[in-house]
Amino acid sequence: MEREAKMYVYDLNNCARENGFKADETWEFSLATDTEKAVLEKKYFPTISAKVMPEFLSELVNLVKSKLQHATYNIERAGTHNVKESGLQYLIAYNPGRLRH
Repeated sequence: MEREAKMYVYDLNNCARENGFKADETWEFSLATDTEKAVLEKKYFPTISAKVMPEFLSELVNLVKSKLQHATYNIERAGTHNVKESGLQYLIAYNPGRLRH
């Protein structure tokens, strides 16, 4: 799981550079179902997502958070206790200030 977290953070940093993020722009993170992921991808650009088995999703979130310095998190979903039954299987990052046109 450590490797997946490192790759995810690498992708976030690379995508931010490629898309010209300013110093004050940050990623927001959400745990999402298939449907919620599709909605976020239609609304925002860029997005970075990782599909993870539900039992490992919380671990990935914690590892990614520990590796990032500037980020905000969707606390409501991050606190979901029964990830398996909720259908959450994606960690998705997006910038709420960058809407898709």
